[in-house]
Amino acid sequence: MAGSHRASRGGGRAAAREARRQKARKRNQTIAAGVAVVVLVGGGGVAALNAFGGDEEPGAKAGNGPSDDKPTNSDVLADDKALLDAAGAKTLGATGTWAVTKTADGDSAPDSAFACQSQRFADPSGLRTWVRTLQNSATKDTAVQYVDVSNDKATAAKTYNTVVHWLSQCTTPQTRLSAGYVTTGVGERGVIAVFGQVPGAKTKYKTVAVTLAGQATMVIEHDTMAATPPRPDVVLATASAAAKKICAQTGGCATGAPMVKPALLPNTDTPGFMASVDLPLLDEIDKPWVSAVATTGKGTGCERFDLKKAKAAKYGTVTYVTPEAKVPTEFGFDDTVAKFATAAAASSFVSQVKKNVDACEKDVSNAKVESTGTVKTNTMSGKSWKATYDTGDGKKFVYRIGIAESGNRAVYLLFPVLKELDLTDAAFNETLARAVDRSAAYK
Repeated sequence: MAGSHRASRGGGRAAAREARRQKARKRNQTIAAGVAVVVLVGGGGVAALNAFGGDEEPGAKAGNGPSDDKPTNSDVLADDKALLDAAGAKTLGATGTWAVTKTADGDSAPDSAFACQSQRFADPSGLRTWVRTLQNSATKDTAVQYVDVSNDKATAAKTYNTVVHWLSQCTTPQTRLSAGYVTTGVGERGVIAVFGQVPGAKTKYKTVAVTLAGQATMVIEHDTMAATPPRPDVVLATASAAAKKICAQTGGCATGAPMVKPALLPNTDTPGFMASVDLPLLDEIDKPWVSAVATTGKGTGCERFDLKKAKAAKYGTVTYVTPEAKVPTEFGFDDTVAKFATAAAASSFVSQVKKNVDACEKDVSNAKVESTGTVKTNTMSGKSWKATYDTGDGKKFVYRIGIAESGNRAVYLLFPVLKELDLTDAAFNETLARAVDRSAAYK
């Protein structure tokens, strides 16, 4: 198939939550309008952002308006001979037979080819785009290869950052980032993100590898049903083989063996806090989570903390709501991060909150508290509860509470439990652990 130029592309708490919801809705509309500013900053999540190839300039803007492509005689990936074929897709799964189902160039490329893709083209001024889809007839797994060829390597680097930002700030409904990795030995640099959709006996997982290879930004996505998140090795091997096929023309061929290192994709919007794609999934919520900066409170009654009196060096709160979903105004998720002068000070604060909540039934007459688990790794320690407050007039208010420490940081989570809108203990604790991981970028 011959390539060509791309054608035109075409109560008090409730009141506060509602105010945040309106703010989040406005922010969501702004993002949809394509005017959000993207700035990559250092020190995200588990690994520093420079591992993701970030720079100080905003990512390339993309849109669906008329093409601003310039005529070119470049023959870089002018045909589809270097794209992933059925034989190359065998690394995605030995069972069954893979086949190419469709190959599209810039004139016929779909508006969305891979997970979390925000616009049709990552580089709207690029040379050409290829999209190839494949399917396994036995397992029903599917795969896609997306390649955007830029005019030069500098623009390709910005295009790569744009795609990584799409993934890290993904707002696709009922989609959560299960795991992230930095790759080496695949093109010049790359990442792999594993996204899970609403869980059941088996969950649909989308494993997405993004690779920068000279003038090209390449995405390989593998979709499969599984009981647990897939390991990155399978997609790593496929992305490596696919990158080798195109880099002979685009440049940016890798040196060294392909390897992965666990690392969350950086949250460039609110560093130190969870991204929307980190939030837990609920069957009842089919709209995306959206974040908004909020005022830091003092808990629900059991926690009895005051970060100013605790002499936290810095602290802040982000609220996550679903402004487009049909849910009560109280629905949402609060993530508070506090940084202390020392690890001992953070530990002392967290220990006091734990004691307060554990003793709450004795100190607060209308409270009932149930321990819902702990989170503990070599870098963090925390605990969670479900607290119920009986107002005496037939109404009860229920909250999930979580507190954890990591180094000189403390993380506090609050989730109001509403009718048919609750999490499992495991899902809440997993979210607490993710919030602690994200807090490493809080500066």
